[in-house]
Amino acid sequence: VGKRKAQIAAITQSSGDLILNVDSDTTLAPDVVSKLAHKMRDPAVGAAMGQLKASNQKDTWLTRLIDMEYWLACNEERAAQARFGAVMCCCGPCAMYRRSAMLSLLDQYETQLYRGKPSDFGEDRHLTILMLSAGFRTEYVPSAIAATVVPDTIGIYLRQQLRWARSTFRDTLLALPVLPGLDRYLTLDAIGQNVGLLLLALSVLTGIGQFALTATLPWWTILVIGSMTLVRCSVAAYR
Repeated sequence: VGKRKAQIAAITQSSGDLILNVDSDTTLAPDVVSKLAHKMRDPAVGAAMGQLKASNQKDTWLTRLIDMEYWLACNEERAAQARFGAVMCCCGPCAMYRRSAMLSLLDQYETQLYRGKPSDFGEDRHLTILMLSAGFRTEYVPSAIAATVVPDTIGIYLRQQLRWARSTFRDTLLALPVLPGLDRYLTLDAIGQNVGLLLLALSVLTGIGQFALTATLPWWTILVIGSMTLVRCSVAAYR
């Protein structure tokens, strides 16, 4: 019946104070539970996530790049959001939740729709937004390491990214009423994540149009996109 239904069944039958969500292809470091639980000692924290790495990082050039992408997502994006008290997506492979808070949100969590049908993707981002809507903080614990299997072919990777993109755009709309109560940085972050991607797509399409109509390469577009990509990735490559 899907991951979301399975989570709900497990949560309703559980009795502990904290719920740890782990994907089936994820391996946790021995101290992950204690480190996340320590962060959750603060009653204002509703959820906390660990740092994700690719367990199959050495398999292909793609898995190496995805491992770099995960480092950026965790240690730039999530770390910056956590500094302002609101990680916008506690990732599914390794996230701990406060059970009492989850129980009060399960009806909303279970009934989420996408294009009129029950949603079967993006459960981690949606649950995080619900936690923030209920007034809880969400945190990132970089020392809690979880290794997960990442896509090793382009086709699987693109399907994964499509699911994540749908979730990001859909749940960003859900988060709009929450943003005014959070730090202004998080509003800027949400705008950057969504508008930035649309502007990138527009730039690429404009460049393709220029090449098709004038048979000239859009060197400035290529240079700007390439430079921004290299600046961003060089930090992760160095680290």
